[in-house]
Amino acid sequence: MVSGNGTGRMVIDMALYNDKVMEYFMNPHNVGEIENPDGKGTYGSPVCGDMMQITISVDDNDVITDAKFKTFGCGSAIASSSMATDMIIGMKVEDALELSNQKIIDELGGLPAVKIHCSVLAEHAIKAAIYDYAQKHGKTYKGLEGFDPNEEEDHHHDVEDEDEE
Repeated sequence: MVSGNGTGRMVIDMALYNDKVMEYFMNPHNVGEIENPDGKGTYGSPVCGDMMQITISVDDNDVITDAKFKTFGCGSAIASSSMATDMIIGMKVEDALELSNQKIIDELGGLPAVKIHCSVLAEHAIKAAIYDYAQKHGKTYKGLEGFDPNEEEDHHHDVEDEDEE
């Protein structure tokens, strides 16, 4: 949460985040963009402003050898991007497609309920990067069946909104 502190400056309520989330936010891993990536995926919501790009390198054995991210968003979005890229490096592409937002949350030790959508961004951006890789290399993966990288994000809202839908 962000609030005023009487000095005209905004203060982030750090109590919302555990130490691991704060570590991945303050010292993110894999920041940047791979030059000439094998796959590139971008996902986000212009409504709230969180945007995420993930680039991947994949070797001849279908193993993700590198992953980098650029995220415009809150601390949870940055921490989720950082953790997700850590998790997929060294994975086979098919295994990386099984990475869910819940697995990212679990590895981070939890996220506040109103920040769960940040892990969804990471999951979708990874799938979009793998989709791009598959398209460029004429590959198909079971984990991409029914996946549309251009699908509008429909679950990027606060938890409280779910009761109103």
